[in-house]
Amino acid sequence: MAKDKKPDSVVFNTETQKYDASIKTYATSVGAPVITTTSAIAWKNRSINKINHKVEAKYLELKAEYNKMIEEFEYNKLIFKAEFSSEPIIGEIYHLYIKENEETFLSIIAPDECTFNTLGSYYLNADQIWQKI
Repeated sequence: MAKDKKPDSVVFNTETQKYDASIKTYATSVGAPVITTTSAIAWKNRSINKINHKVEAKYLELKAEYNKMIEEFEYNKLIFKAEFSSEPIIGEIYHLYIKENEETFLSIIAPDECTFNTLGSYYLNADQIWQKI
C-alpha cells in the first residue's frame, strides 16, 4: 500500500490535499443510504402515453377544423353556382332556393314568406364568405 494512499472509506481530494466529504453533493459515509438508480421505464411509458394523447387531441382538432373548412367551401361553391340578379350586400342574410328544374337561386325573400323549396339561409360576412345560418 502506498504511503499517502487513504482507505476507500475516507474522502480525500488528492489534488487539493484536503478532506472534502462535507462539500460533496452526495452521501460519503459508509453508513449513508445506498444510492440507487431509478428505472426510466415508468417515466418513458408515462411520457409516451402523454405525447400520444396530445398528438391525438391535436389531430382531432385539426380534423374538425378541416371538416368545418370543407363544409364552408361547399356552401360557398353551392351559392356561387346559384343564380342571383343583384350583387349581395355584406352583412345581409340571403336564402337559397331550388327550382323544379334543379337550378338554384339566391333571394332576399325569407322561406316563411314564399312557397319555394329552400336549401338554407346564408349570411355574407365581411370576408365575402357565406356562412350557413
